[in-house]
Amino acid sequence: MFAVLKTGGKQYKVQAGDVLRVEKLDAVAGDKIQFNDILMVGTTVGAPLVAGAAVQAEVIDQIKGEKTIHYVKRRRKHSSQRTKGHRQHLTLVRVTDVLEKGADKSGVKAAVGTAAARVAAHEAPGAKAAEKAEKPKRASKAAAAQE
Repeated sequence: MFAVLKTGGKQYKVQAGDVLRVEKLDAVAGDKIQFNDILMVGTTVGAPLVAGAAVQAEVIDQIKGEKTIHYVKRRRKHSSQRTKGHRQHLTLVRVTDVLEKGADKSGVKAAVGTAAARVAAHEAPGAKAAEKAEKPKRASKAAAAQE
């Protein structure tokens, strides 16, 4: 059985045993993760997602993609040129299972990109309260004068 999943702004058609190179995920080698944004499973098409469906995978490694070179040359009298290179961070995963139902009860960690993990860490409910409690408050001039 195959599924079409969405991660990192791209869509992948997968089945059990496939190895994928996806945008970097917040996981280490050996972790078991679950993709929950499933657009299609077998003949079931979601609107936009299939409820309760998931694809489970195992993280093989964190890798870098091939280097892409961006070359810019200005025209005529400027005689200026610039070369920039970039290697995209990727995660290598092996698909282990395609679930049509029961994804919410599986107990496997959801596949989350690194950017989403950073945002979630900053928006943690207790993080700001703990920071405020740690900072000492300055004594006002009036309170200092009374002492």
